[in-house]
Amino acid sequence: MILYGLPTCSDCKAALRALDDQGVTLRDIRADPLSAADWAPLIAEFGDNLIDRKSQAYRNLNAWLRESETDAQLDAQPALMARPIITDGTRWTLGWDATAQAVWLG
Repeated sequence: MILYGLPTCSDCKAALRALDDQGVTLRDIRADPLSAADWAPLIAEFGDNLIDRKSQAYRNLNAWLRESETDAQLDAQPALMARPIITDGTRWTLGWDATAQAVWLG
């Protein structure tokens, strides 16, 4: 099981604690940037919902990049990704809300 996120993200930390017994691994999207091939299934699953438009990082984008496609935005600024994304290879969730918790905690 992989959790894509940041070690400083409060939702990522909460998910990691809750899923500790399931062997979840954090993929730090800043320290270990995703390639275009890594982003592809995430973009296919979540589309432009993958971008956290409420974040400071998004507000700091220039107008051209703000109007760019999701993959270009994430390539330029990985921290724009809404977090966490969790996958076991077959199922995907975005965020750590009640829906995601129900998927992973039963």
